[in-house]
Amino acid sequence: MKRVYLIILLVTFALCIFSQQASRSDVLQNLEKSANRDQEKVLTAKLRQASRLFGSKDDLTSVIVVLPAGTMVTITGSDEDYYHVKYEDTEGYILKKHAEIDLTPVKELEEKKQADIQKQAEPPAKEMTRFEYLEKKYGTRIATQIYAGKIWKGMTSQMVLDSWGRPQKINRAITGNLTREEWIYKNTWLFIDNNILVEWGPIKR
Repeated sequence: MKRVYLIILLVTFALCIFSQQASRSDVLQNLEKSANRDQEKVLTAKLRQASRLFGSKDDLTSVIVVLPAGTMVTITGSDEDYYHVKYEDTEGYILKKHAEIDLTPVKELEEKKQADIQKQAEPPAKEMTRFEYLEKKYGTRIATQIYAGKIWKGMTSQMVLDSWGRPQKINRAITGNLTREEWIYKNTWLFIDNNILVEWGPIKR
């Protein structure tokens, strides 16, 4: 009876170990799939102890470098015993038992997915019309006049630009503190003193 109980206990223990190994393997596979789906996030691991970086996992004399404990490496693949990793510009193999997977990228991926889902659920932002832009900038009364293409004495040079657009030519003269500009449009000239419209008239052909 004791032998049967002992066998059951051993089998249960073996199943637990196998389940844990399978669970770790599933985690790694899921992490690798997530990393492949999002190239911006990489799967990394931190060395628990100093580990040799092998050029080939089948040739244990092919040591490239000894990595000290605490070194961060990028995991690019795995099998039963080894991780295929990239360290700086060098690729090779390290023993799995020497490394601990950094789960941060998985958390970041999940947060990114949730943000993307939230963004898709939000209605697209309405594009502001030209009048709405002018109204926000100057108020309804002035926006209405500018939208209609009107000009008046006392308006700023920026208002003129918003109403008529850029002139074909600008002649500038500076005298003391006064900057006078002559803006030439197709059929009209405008005088702007220190960024204020003061006069305009038709161009004589």
